[in-house]
Amino acid sequence: MTMTANGSTPVAPGRLGEAIDPGELLSYLTGLGEWVDRQRKELDRLGAAALASQEPDSYTSDIVLAETLWEATRKRRESLESVWDSGRVDTVARQKMSQLIWGRLDSGGGAELVSLVEAVRLADALVSQLTTRLSLDPRAAGTTARIVGLRAELERSRDLAASDPDSAARVSTLRNRLEALAEKAGRGADVTGPLGQLVQDSAHLERDLIVASSQKRDLARDARKAADDAAAAERREPVLRALAERCRREIVDPPKLAIPDVSKLGPVPQSRAALDSWIARLALVNRAFEAVEDAYAGQLRERAELRYRLSGYHAKAESSGRSASPTVAAGYLEAKEAVDTTPCDLRLARFYVEQYQFLTRDLPSASPPRQGQEGR
Repeated sequence: MTMTANGSTPVAPGRLGEAIDPGELLSYLTGLGEWVDRQRKELDRLGAAALASQEPDSYTSDIVLAETLWEATRKRRESLESVWDSGRVDTVARQKMSQLIWGRLDSGGGAELVSLVEAVRLADALVSQLTTRLSLDPRAAGTTARIVGLRAELERSRDLAASDPDSAARVSTLRNRLEALAEKAGRGADVTGPLGQLVQDSAHLERDLIVASSQKRDLARDARKAADDAAAAERREPVLRALAERCRREIVDPPKLAIPDVSKLGPVPQSRAALDSWIARLALVNRAFEAVEDAYAGQLRERAELRYRLSGYHAKAESSGRSASPTVAAGYLEAKEAVDTTPCDLRLARFYVEQYQFLTRDLPSASPPRQGQEGR
């Protein structure tokens, strides 16, 4: 089983959208199952300790968040097991499993902001911090051990904040506070109170950074998809303009719909609010494209259908002998001229084709003479 260095947390295989190797998926599912069971026991232990503490309310928010992350992780594991289907997974199923591992969770309470991988990491950090604050870990009971643990925690935060100067500055401030406390503790000073506050501040920072990292990744992914969608719309635009021009040439009184200019949307924004607004405007452009295509292609398609129907009616009239009728022949010429004339008046063409359909209908057969009338 693939594990982290501490032997407790399974390392997620592959990446988003990849058909992950079945062996790696099995190893991850096994490790994740063990993690879920172990985390449940830890949370029960921490919850009982928090209730027994002198200030139980101070732990409530962290306990609730940890429980929310655990529940979201448990549900996502069940979804993974369902798709896994005892190892009967094809390429599509393994790609879906990568989406479940690396995509956002679908639970509430804040867990939907992160992926399964990040939820496990954040839950581990919360449990570690709660264990330290509640003094349940003998290794963390001493000031020196707590300082060592905080240094490791801030190092993780420093890695997460590497690309964000503001967050890096927050990490640096906490590191300076920690080193100052470590120096005081080395001189024999009691730093229990300030150190406890620093533990909370560091925990909140790491949590913020994990969520921010997830949001940044999602923003980059959404921006790439928006750029791809805009490129597809730009490729579609000249096709629709050619379609509209053809309809105007071939149809009398064609639709009068404007075709949006995709380039007027401008470049893809890189901030969440601006990107969401930009994507909404692109969606309006695509809906306008759908309306344009339906309107212009619909009229050209109706003309083609009228020609096809007329051909079928004419073949039927030929086989039945009805085409020999001067009235039927004249009706055919009128209908054919109506559908072949460019630009085509669809209302007139529709009328003549329906009229020709009526003229080529089967005539009723003569009724046999009734009894008593024979021989009269």
